[in-house]
Amino acid sequence: MIRLTAQSPVLLAVQPVDFRKQFDGLIRLCSVQLKQNPRSGTRFVFINRARTMIRILTHDGSGYWLATKRLSRGKFDAWPKNRADTLSSIEAKELLEILQKQDCKTPSNQAPYNPISEDDNE
Repeated sequence: MIRLTAQSPVLLAVQPVDFRKQFDGLIRLCSVQLKQNPRSGTRFVFINRARTMIRILTHDGSGYWLATKRLSRGKFDAWPKNRADTLSSIEAKELLEILQKQDCKTPSNQAPYNPISEDDNE
């Protein structure tokens, strides 16, 4: 479980990230491009280009955690807009606000996500 307290250090990678990257790709991104220690306990937060998914990477002392939130409709609208910045340091409370506040208007060209029903597996 990823623990998030008021004292948790949180860094947002402002630029969108290719989410085909998994643990190793995001760890490398943290150390090489962002020049941060991925084992520091910091919560590194990434967004995809479409702004429909967020990933959080952190190290808990014994291993890495990677959490993903994908919206079923809409986009995350509270992501920093300043593309000149690489990283944005925020408080844990602000991260929770970003995760909870999104534009819930489904664009007309985007169908809402429909989970696979058990009947579809037969």
